[in-house]
Amino acid sequence: MIVLVAAVAVMITLTGTATGAATLTISCGSVGQETKACQDESDAWAAKTGNTVKVLAAPQSDNERLALYQQYLAAGSSDIDIYEIDVIWPGILGSHFVDFTGKIDAGTLSSHFPSIIANNTVGGKLVALPFFTDAGLLYYRRDLLDRRGLKPPRTWAELEAAARAIQEQERADGHGDMQGFVWQGKTYEGLTVNALEWIASSQGGTIVDADGKVTIDNPNAARALDRAAGWIGTISPKGVLNYTEEEARGVFQSDNAVFMRNWPYAWALGQSEGSPVRGKVGVSALPAGDGGTSAAVLGGWQMAVSKYSKNQDDATDLVKYLCSEPLQKERAIHFSQNPTIAALYTDSEVLAAVPFYGDLYDVFTHTIARPSRIAGTRYAQLSSAFETAVHDVLSSGGGAAQKLATLQKTLERLSRNGCW
Repeated sequence: MIVLVAAVAVMITLTGTATGAATLTISCGSVGQETKACQDESDAWAAKTGNTVKVLAAPQSDNERLALYQQYLAAGSSDIDIYEIDVIWPGILGSHFVDFTGKIDAGTLSSHFPSIIANNTVGGKLVALPFFTDAGLLYYRRDLLDRRGLKPPRTWAELEAAARAIQEQERADGHGDMQGFVWQGKTYEGLTVNALEWIASSQGGTIVDADGKVTIDNPNAARALDRAAGWIGTISPKGVLNYTEEEARGVFQSDNAVFMRNWPYAWALGQSEGSPVRGKVGVSALPAGDGGTSAAVLGGWQMAVSKYSKNQDDATDLVKYLCSEPLQKERAIHFSQNPTIAALYTDSEVLAAVPFYGDLYDVFTHTIARPSRIAGTRYAQLSSAFETAVHDVLSSGGGAAQKLATLQKTLERLSRNGCW
């Protein structure tokens, strides 16, 4: 719970043109504590302005959430005023959103990471404001590694060795449910993210290069996927092929995994009262592949106002409030949601709550982008084809080279040979 939200509400001067009589509906995420945080913050704004805010919890799956949003927006529905959208969706959904250009002062915009503002600008229109950002991280059981004199793994090979050794020892000692490594393996956007991190960290490219050329059919990418396929049933449970973020977190936080790939939000939940792993968790950059470097995919969420909303001014005012520096600070402290405002990464209160923000600042500012800006409205098709091919590799135990050759041809047809 955001314990200082009332104080924050007093601190912020609302600069919009709120009428004081609107009922707004905002669609927020449902991973971890997102829905509760969104409701608390929206209620604080409503209490100050005299409006009412209803929160609609979106599906956890990105694919399902995007499909739901597309249904509402394609119908020109005014039922939802504000949409929380993924960092990869401005190019897909941006034509349905209010242009914030001229509605947000320059000082506020300049406080956010410029790359995210650029990401949210489509055709010269600022279609969304940064809410929080994300980057993939490696969570590890510090106590289990310390007990064996091990350091956090710097490479995937080191992770495999440590995961296997600790898993075997723990099981031999009676902890039969211990898994070596959990991550997001279901056929959805989360698998696209995980696989891109494996491939990019192994010098296998980023599916599509900066010029729009499809590059996925290469030996390094194939080796990275075949390596991951070898985890299934060894250091990762077979069930990982149906895991999203929350399933992976559930296993790790229940004291049943050595390593986990997840987003920063999992930190606050792991350190919460009653968590079996409270005080036992460390966080580091994701491992590097053969001859490569650590690669974390850019994630994060933005707030956008529907151009079909009947309360656009009030909705814009609420978005400004939710994306403001005081609220971003509160979410960082209580929910470990990464701020999009650079100054908060040196804030003493934020660093006290989330110590790894300081150590891993470079991870958060040097992320790998998915090719959503290049692919534009076809990104969802690109990602669907990619995650399906990856899942086929993982579930069949390998054979990545052949499947990536087929995927290459599929994506070339989709891109019209690079002309996205």
